[in-house]
Amino acid sequence: MNSGPRTTGNGRFQSAISIFLQSHLLGRTYIFALLLALDSLLAAGGLHVLPSFHAHLLPIAIVSFAVFIGLGYRWLKAQRERIPFDFRFFGGYLACVAALIAIHRMTAGNELEIRFTHVAAWVITALFFLKLPLLALACIPFRLWIRMLRETRPLWLYAVLAGVAAWFLVHPSQSLWRSSSAEVGQAVQIATFDTVQAVLGLVLPDSASDASSFTVGTPRFSVLIWPSCSGMEGMGLILAFTLVWLCYLRRQLLFPRALLLIPCALACIWLMNVLRISVLILIGTLVSEEVAMVGFHSQAGWISFTLVALGFSLYTQRLRWLQKAPARGLSVQGGRLEARVESVPCASAEAEESSGESPAIRAYLLPFLAILAAAFLSRSVSGHFEWAYPLRFFAAAFAILYLLPELKKLDWRFGWVAPVAGAAVFLLWIAPAWLARMGWLHSSATSLTGLSLGALSPAARWSWIGFRVAAAVITVPIAEELAFRGYLARRLMDREFDRVSFSGLTPLAIAISSAVFGLEHMKDLFDWQHMILGTLAGVAFAAVLRWRGRMGDAAVAHAVCNLLLAAWVLGLGDWAQW
Repeated sequence: MNSGPRTTGNGRFQSAISIFLQSHLLGRTYIFALLLALDSLLAAGGLHVLPSFHAHLLPIAIVSFAVFIGLGYRWLKAQRERIPFDFRFFGGYLACVAALIAIHRMTAGNELEIRFTHVAAWVITALFFLKLPLLALACIPFRLWIRMLRETRPLWLYAVLAGVAAWFLVHPSQSLWRSSSAEVGQAVQIATFDTVQAVLGLVLPDSASDASSFTVGTPRFSVLIWPSCSGMEGMGLILAFTLVWLCYLRRQLLFPRALLLIPCALACIWLMNVLRISVLILIGTLVSEEVAMVGFHSQAGWISFTLVALGFSLYTQRLRWLQKAPARGLSVQGGRLEARVESVPCASAEAEESSGESPAIRAYLLPFLAILAAAFLSRSVSGHFEWAYPLRFFAAAFAILYLLPELKKLDWRFGWVAPVAGAAVFLLWIAPAWLARMGWLHSSATSLTGLSLGALSPAARWSWIGFRVAAAVITVPIAEELAFRGYLARRLMDREFDRVSFSGLTPLAIAISSAVFGLEHMKDLFDWQHMILGTLAGVAFAAVLRWRGRMGDAAVAHAVCNLLLAAWVLGLGDWAQW
């Protein structure tokens, strides 16, 4: 009996399933991703609660993890060490989930929700940050996580940057959706409305729609397809992802042929959005409006993006018509000329070398990225007053301590010019505030920090101030000097930036990196004052670094400036400077 075709089909199916079931690193990575997605859906369905910043943190994590798996797929697949699933950590993870469910059931809809709001928020936050590491350690041991981060760098850095960039792209792109003159947005909105209407007509006989208001659904549940729901957000994110991916693999892909992947990815994410809206209406009609709007609606968009991004990254490297042809040469074999085929390197553990990026990149960027991540988190859980600011100090301190063996290789000595330059930058920075105090300049800068600190107990107040000053004087100068002067200024000159001496910084590299430094200090979109002052401060710190070629000079100049600024704020109560 011939069962060849059936065996082939079953073999392919079993091969796909075995990736998730195998005990190697790739399989364990997929298991972790699957469990993480199920956990997110569990929270989205209202079965347990998550901190308020979850809506911001989860999209970054999802995008970053999707990009990481895509970039490091070949390296993950090459690891053949068998990894046991640790049920002890998994049991701890389940206990955290059970505790979250219990808190949700205890506080929902009764007086406990009001009475124990702050206590519950702290407990929920603690459980949230405990359960995810437990889940990660259940799937992959700690030593392999560390090894994976070390051997795949800078892939994980690209992944984190892609996740953060994707989150930031959401907000600027909203202006396109809200513009009534955006013809592209209107065209996508109309196409999405018509397609959802057609899909619902196939499965729901009582579906109805109103083209004038872009309302579609059923008598029990309907949605209004705003321009922001038409798929423009996902298309913007997937466009950014595909451009980063194609740029990363530019040496092994055929151009312009590879550019065809861009419209394919855009079409896929748009179709996924149509499916998302259709399923949303089905859930609202057949299951529950609360589950549809609170749970599915908040998570489905990012799940769709993740699926498209993963599929794009995994299958791009398998399409041979996109790969460059093997390089051919001639060799002498047995007195005859024979063709020699040289393989073209693909994305693997050696991707770092083929991309030309220096392995020192993490030592210069990780402390600054830690501050950015902590700032994002602390602002998410805070109101007008950032009570969780100490997270920034701890995040940067841990990153610096982790990288201490590599950072010790830099010259941290400093001379008398460093504190003098720091004092000069402080005087420049504080000049507008001093002129405003003298009545020679109008200033509208205000801050609620002083009032918020006054409402705290003395111990809490001075603890917060202590961490604020410690971060300004210790961790922030080190992290920002490493990132802007140590990395960015030299990276503008050479891909192998660590080969460029600090004394060799060019005026153009100093100007561009200082301008970016100034942008980083803007408090809002129109804060040109701090942008200009930050740019001038960056130029001064870069000049100090270039003078002797020592990182210590730039860091000390930065620290002295921040210390004097802290003294100004605390002495005069000018909290707007913080």
